[in-house]
Amino acid sequence: MSLRFTIIAIILLAAEVYSFILVRSVLRTVPSPGRGWLLALYLLLTVMAWVCIPLFRKLGWGHFPNAFRNITIAFTIGLTIGKLLMLAIMAFDDVRRLFLLLATRYFPASQAALPIPDGEGITRSVFLKRLALLLGGLSITGFVYGITNRYQYRVRRVKLHFNNLPSSFRGMKMVQISDIHSGSFDNKEAVQKGIDLILQEQPDILFFTGDLVNDRAVEMKPYISMFGQLTAPLGVYATLGNHDYGDYASWNSPEEKQQNLEALKSMHGAMGWRLMMNEHIVLEKGTDKIAIIGIENWSDKAHFPKYGDMAKAYNGLPEKNVPFQILLSHDPSHFDAQVISQYPDIDLTLSGHTHGMQFGVEIPGWKWSPSQFVYKKWAGLYQYGKQHLYVNRGFGFLGYPGRLGILPEITVFELT
Repeated sequence: MSLRFTIIAIILLAAEVYSFILVRSVLRTVPSPGRGWLLALYLLLTVMAWVCIPLFRKLGWGHFPNAFRNITIAFTIGLTIGKLLMLAIMAFDDVRRLFLLLATRYFPASQAALPIPDGEGITRSVFLKRLALLLGGLSITGFVYGITNRYQYRVRRVKLHFNNLPSSFRGMKMVQISDIHSGSFDNKEAVQKGIDLILQEQPDILFFTGDLVNDRAVEMKPYISMFGQLTAPLGVYATLGNHDYGDYASWNSPEEKQQNLEALKSMHGAMGWRLMMNEHIVLEKGTDKIAIIGIENWSDKAHFPKYGDMAKAYNGLPEKNVPFQILLSHDPSHFDAQVISQYPDIDLTLSGHTHGMQFGVEIPGWKWSPSQFVYKKWAGLYQYGKQHLYVNRGFGFLGYPGRLGILPEITVFELT
């Protein structure tokens, strides 16, 4: 952990140094005293970015206006990523110039192969400087703009075919939402619009795949009646995510933390949701059956907990002769690590957790997000043999109060 922290610290320090050099270089053409004022403004914004987040967190974000808080977080994230982009481009330029210097010093004959400048245009270094500055500005602008997308719910429709789906359940409409993170909400009307979209679908069954809150059960209190509107003929089934256990909050005692978890569990009941705690349930239509399996959070990543117990949840299911099985498991890494190797009878796994990192690019046929460097399966539909995994991009948001390229998701499945 200390080595990782040291590497990150070195990278961030290098980004600050390169960014300062770049900004100072660009401002050289600005006459005094404007140059001094602009440089001072840049330094002030940098100091604010480093100080405000930990300071406001210590003082309590609830004491600050929502708009101020959101813009501060978005600006800080955009500024940091912008500086990292500047670092990448400027470091590349330095390496490029170093190779040219070594080539001209130790291989003079290679100079003849270099292009002769014609006195027009700009040098590569100037071009790269301008590119770095442009990307830095776009990063800040983009993340601030992303605040406006945090409630722009997108309904994604997925049609899945299974040969072993019982005839009585063919055409069944399922809705999945995940990662509500109610502690991040700051606009009840906007949240209600998302719930209305779900209600318009009139699903036969509804699934929620974990992270109802950020840390504390009390975060969900203002939204119990709102999410309690979500009902379905075959029921609403939920599971816990890593944030639901309160592992990332400070508690006065283990008993207080356990009380928080129990309160969260009871809130599921208050909304009419069936919380699946390492168990399964068999749904029947006439003689046809399907199984819903729900486990507590289980992750293949070392820094996330393994509360789930698949053996317990699956126990007794094979004897019930259920031909079609759906698993609710919050963390998608569970699919590769355990489901496909040990539970080949599970047809569809529904997960969430990643949020698509709330940042990325999605165009027809291609998607990208930094999330893919952590999770092989991070958003959308995946298949291994006859087994399918769907990773929901999340209903809410956490940390960054916005969505840039990866919008909040309501997934509507039709099973055939």
